[in-house]
Amino acid sequence: MTTTKGRASTGQRMPDTAEPGGKLSLAAVLEILAGGRLPLRFTAYDGSTAGPPDAPFALDLKTPRGTSYLATGGGDLGLARAYIAGDLEIRGVHPGDPYELLKTLADSLVFTRPPARTMLEIVRSIGIEHLRPIAPPPGEAPPRWRRVAEGMRHSKARDAEAIHHHYDVSNTFYEFVLGPSMTYTCACYPDDAAGLDAAQENKYRLVFEKLRLRPGDRLLDVGCGWGGMVRYAARRGVRATGVTLSREQTAWAKRAIAEEGLDELAEVRYGDYRDIVEGRFDAVSSIGLLEHIGVRNYPAYFEFLQSRLRPGGLLLNHCITRPENRTAPAARGFIDRYVFPDGELTGSGRIITDAQDAGLEVLHEENLRQHYALTLRDWCANLVEHWDEAVAEVGLPTAKVWGLYMAGSRLGFENNGIQLHQVLMAKPGGPSDELPLRPWWTP
Repeated sequence: MTTTKGRASTGQRMPDTAEPGGKLSLAAVLEILAGGRLPLRFTAYDGSTAGPPDAPFALDLKTPRGTSYLATGGGDLGLARAYIAGDLEIRGVHPGDPYELLKTLADSLVFTRPPARTMLEIVRSIGIEHLRPIAPPPGEAPPRWRRVAEGMRHSKARDAEAIHHHYDVSNTFYEFVLGPSMTYTCACYPDDAAGLDAAQENKYRLVFEKLRLRPGDRLLDVGCGWGGMVRYAARRGVRATGVTLSREQTAWAKRAIAEEGLDELAEVRYGDYRDIVEGRFDAVSSIGLLEHIGVRNYPAYFEFLQSRLRPGGLLLNHCITRPENRTAPAARGFIDRYVFPDGELTGSGRIITDAQDAGLEVLHEENLRQHYALTLRDWCANLVEHWDEAVAEVGLPTAKVWGLYMAGSRLGFENNGIQLHQVLMAKPGGPSDELPLRPWWTP
């Protein structure tokens, strides 16, 4: 660790300076902000270092541009910008799965605001030129205020653009990450020894059986991705229609349906779920779509899906949620700018309230939070295994975004910062004996 001399007004020890004129080194600035408790090794382009020399993980700040990103990005966005642009390098973990480094930071690194006098010294040492925002790395979505100015949030056109940003990366890249199931939603692990593919198959089984689907029934799967649920249902004699706003997903799903010989029962359409005109479906599945809808649109969403169901038909909603219902439903920082533009999360209570107010009967609800942590663990393992091919397919910056996003999300699920809820609902008016008194999947 950098040695110290002198004291700030609060008694905090001030690190030695690394430059003439009394300016603090970059490592000294970091030590002050971290209260002298760095859980990893830090090196900077000015030659300064901080943190335990034998720490298993390290951050290397390579360029002045990285300092600008860190100083102006705010929270995780500045860190992500510097890392994605190559101005901040990580050591001790693979870029396809930086989970252990992120866990160490989350568990041990707490930034504190130093006294005003010390903050002035930090600003003087960093330099005003590094406190002016600079252009972000390519691929970053515009800030929300600019997106609002350019078009109504969650209009059909804007939703299509948001989906394109995330899901039309490359089908080949998704094959590397997701594996043979091509399923980009939380799996359901039947036991600790189950692999990813078995867990995804088990998730489809869970949804299928919750919806009480039988041969000859009609299923609508909104936000169907690469058609995994559609094909699962069709293999069991169900007439399944899926819809997605991703052209690449549509093309992949159509090929998979043809290759399996499911054309007579399975269909995937490119388009907005709100354009579905057919009705009287026996069941509707929504697996990973609600995050993109916008919380204020929940009432219209549930009303529309209910209108597509026959009386007594079932709706299963599967989506990421917050662990409470108080936080304003706005994505921020790294996730909003690099992963899910316009995505919004809220608590399961808000979802259930809006579903009930739309006239749906809520039958069952469960939290699969731990299963999503395991799913992300396995996706990161796939990315590590196929790292070179993934980088060749989408480029190093995009591959780094995915490693960072998936590892960080895994940590969020493990720490109960986010959850995954399935809510089963029914449209009133059908026979009362369609559901068993206590299904096998009820805890």
